[in-house]
Amino acid sequence: MSLVKLSIKGISYSQTQNGAYALILNEVDGERKLPIVIGAFEAQSIAIALEKEIKPPRPLTHDLFKNFAERFDITVKQVIIHKLVDGVFYSSIICERDKIEEIIDARTSDAIALALRFNAPIFTYKNILDKAGIYLKANSQETDKDSQEIDDILSNPETFGNEKESNQSGRVYIKYSLQELSELLDQAVQHEDYEKAAKIRDEISKRES
Repeated sequence: MSLVKLSIKGISYSQTQNGAYALILNEVDGERKLPIVIGAFEAQSIAIALEKEIKPPRPLTHDLFKNFAERFDITVKQVIIHKLVDGVFYSSIICERDKIEEIIDARTSDAIALALRFNAPIFTYKNILDKAGIYLKANSQETDKDSQEIDDILSNPETFGNEKESNQSGRVYIKYSLQELSELLDQAVQHEDYEKAAKIRDEISKRES
C-alpha cells in the first residue's frame, strides 16, 4: 500500500463533541483533508509545538519524552497513521537507535505531538485517506448530516474554544497595548495557561500584520 504524506493545517474546536478538538491534516500533494478528533490536552501540546514562540517553563509530557529519547540517542524518524477502525485512528512511531529501527504503537494525537518535536514527517496509507479524507468545498450547499458535522469541525481552524469564546477574547484584549499584551502573554506562559496564551498571541499577530 502506498503512503501519502500529510501536513498539519490547524486545530479547531469540535462543535460536534463537547470538550474535544479537531486536528486537521492536509494531503501534501492533493486537496483532501483528514480531520481527527483529539482531546484538549493533546490539542494544547500540539499547539505549543506549532507555536515556536511559546516556551513552557517546564517540559510537558511530550517534551519530557523528547528529552528522554535524545538522552539515549533515540530519534523519531516518521509517524504512520496505519489503521482506521470504527472511527478510531491507529498510529505507529518509527524510531531509530544505533541504526536499529523500532516500531512503537501510539495514539495518533501523541504520535503527531512527538513528530512535531522531532521534525519527523507524518504519513497515512492511501486507502485510509480514500475512506476518511474529505474535500473542503467553498459555498457547499450540501445538507447531509455528516457533511454538516465536517463543516462544523473545519469552520474555525487554529481557533481555541468555540467561535463565541474567540470573539469575546478579541473584545477582552482589544483594550490592551502591544506592550501590555506581551506582558500578559509572558504571564500566561508562566502559569502554563497555553489556551489563553494562544488567544493573546493571535491578538498580537492581528495588530502586527
